[in-house]
Amino acid sequence: MKFLELETYTKHARWIGLFAIIACIAAWAVELSGLVYVCPYCRVQRTVIGFLGVILVTPLAWHWIAKYVALVVGFFGLSVAADQHFMGWKKISAGTFEFNQNLAADPFILSGLALTFITALVFLILQSKQVTIDS
Repeated sequence: MKFLELETYTKHARWIGLFAIIACIAAWAVELSGLVYVCPYCRVQRTVIGFLGVILVTPLAWHWIAKYVALVVGFFGLSVAADQHFMGWKKISAGTFEFNQNLAADPFILSGLALTFITALVFLILQSKQVTIDS
């Protein structure tokens, strides 16, 4: 597996979609169990990641309607993640920024990761092609 080649990720897009669904479910489970605080930004981001994962694992991810829906939902998730991430940059500029004691629950880090992951999922959906069976 060539880690930095796009073909690797497009070839394994369904596994990446499955990982997105599992990450979404795990994040919701952590919040619903009360281990982390309720964050509306995080809720949107994890739901968008899960939704894009569902699109990616379906056989219709190549269809233009699925791609359009992925763009709309993905841009919404990116907008929310960017808003949350920018709040961290505002604190950095003001000199009041501090990482959360638990780095795994730090909103600045998590929103940056969400920006990256949502962008990657939308890109993979846009790269999806129809699979045909040759006779």
